[in-house]
Amino acid sequence: MPELPEVETTKRGIQPNVEQQTIRDIIIRDARLRWPVDTTLPKKLPGLVISAIRRRAKYLLLETERGHLIIHLGMSGNLRVLPHDHPPVKHDHIDLVLNNGYLLRYHDPRRFGCWLWTEAPPEEHDLLKALGPEPLTDAFNADHLLQKAQNRKVAVKTFIMTNAVVVGVGNIYANEALFLSGLHPTRPAHSLTRPEAEQLVGHIKQVLAAAIEQGGTTLKDFLSPSGQPGYFEQKLHVYGRDKQPCPTCGRPVQKTVLNQRAAYFCEHCQK
Repeated sequence: MPELPEVETTKRGIQPNVEQQTIRDIIIRDARLRWPVDTTLPKKLPGLVISAIRRRAKYLLLETERGHLIIHLGMSGNLRVLPHDHPPVKHDHIDLVLNNGYLLRYHDPRRFGCWLWTEAPPEEHDLLKALGPEPLTDAFNADHLLQKAQNRKVAVKTFIMTNAVVVGVGNIYANEALFLSGLHPTRPAHSLTRPEAEQLVGHIKQVLAAAIEQGGTTLKDFLSPSGQPGYFEQKLHVYGRDKQPCPTCGRPVQKTVLNQRAAYFCEHCQK
């Protein structure tokens, strides 16, 4: 599914043509997403201005004076900015029609994403209120990581992928950050030393920032709002490289499964 860098890429891609624009209409072709889309939105949204677009974890927040649209791309969703007269195709479930000649179109073959409306502060929504800090902010640091890791026997890879610890460290980037930090993915979280925690925090920030800079990671069908693929996949060290040479020592990269997610690592370089 789209990870944090892909969602950040989407946010930056749609902002120029969507932010500060007035909503003319919303067309809901299929309301059967992960949670049903509010079918009264065509009465609530016209005339509202999208004053800001923010990202919280993997959610996009479209802010208006009366409330927020909370959008998640699910496993296969994407958002594209298109001209008003661009004909819809199969799985184009929602159009947010703007007054500038464009529309924001949501395409989702698996329908695991969501479009939710809230008139309360979005931080109070059940989907957002228990989330940990954003990984690229100062709130995510070694002190925070060590405090959360106290007495936690869970594998460090599973630990850093927990949204209550830090948001947006998906499977791809957890594998990459652990490799760069020299940490074996099965290490118990509570065994992290302060120097190791500092290195891990730094490499999580480094990997995510690099992926955003490259436009995300092209896996399966991810495309940015411009229709361009991400290029970070070309820079992956271990993810998806089972039995291929480790870029550091040349030994074969290994693969195991932790908490139903693939873990890639070098037994020699990661301890």
